Amino acid sequence: MSRFNYKTSNPAFTSYFWDGGSGSSEKMTVTGIFIKSLAMILIIASMTVYVWDLYTSGVNIKWYTYGGMLAAIVCSILISFKRHWAHILVPIYAISKGLFLGGISSWAHARFPDLPYQAVGVTIVTFFVILFLYQTRIIVVTKQLRSIIITSAATIFMIYIISWILRFFGIQTPFIWGTSWIAIGFNVIAAIVASFTLLLDFDYIERHKNKAPKYKEWLATWGLLVSLVWLYYETLRLLKKLAIRF
Repeated sequence: MSRFNYKTSNPAFTSYFWDGGSGSSEKMTVTGIFIKSLAMILIIASMTVYVWDLYTSGVNIKWYTYGGMLAAIVCSILISFKRHWAHILVPIYAISKGLFLGGISSWAHARFPDLPYQAVGVTIVTFFVILFLYQTRIIVVTKQLRSIIITSAATIFMIYIISWILRFFGIQTPFIWGTSWIAIGFNVIAAIVASFTLLLDFDYIERHKNKAPKYKEWLATWGLLVSLVWLYYETLRLLKKLAIRF
């Protein structure tokens, strides 16, 4: 089986994105992905600080938060179908996610001042721990592990979708959004799965570096952003639940 047929839970690294464009003279490099990822993270951080500042000034940031979330979803869908637009859509995605993270982070900070900083710290440490485990081959991305991560991520995603639909109709799902031990356990599992999706990202970058067309560095960057933002979101929610409970 060709290594280009492997699948991942992160849409930026599915075989769909690696097909075609092989005639390009410039190829995807790790350095290119690193530079683009760093730039997008700076954009996210800047927008987060901007929304945070608005909140401290007394501005209602509800529409910034939900608008950013919606815009990020739309961008993800567009990237899925218009991958050659990634160099335009990924920065827009970063801005949108920055607005969303600025909202949820400022709300968390209002009640628990140190929480967002702790979540950022945990996310950064987790990223480098997963990278170390991957580079040293302490964890090897096998077909079985890949299947487990994909299945787990898809299941969690579906649970979230169903719970959001139920909340729209006024039906609460405390085992997800509450502070019970079941809700905390679900959050722990979601955070672990989010961190493990980074393994799949690293694996695909390694398999396609110096082979895939240059423009697909933007797709790789988007994939890493999706994983990191999800990890931060789950970490923030988990720390908030623990702070409320204890």
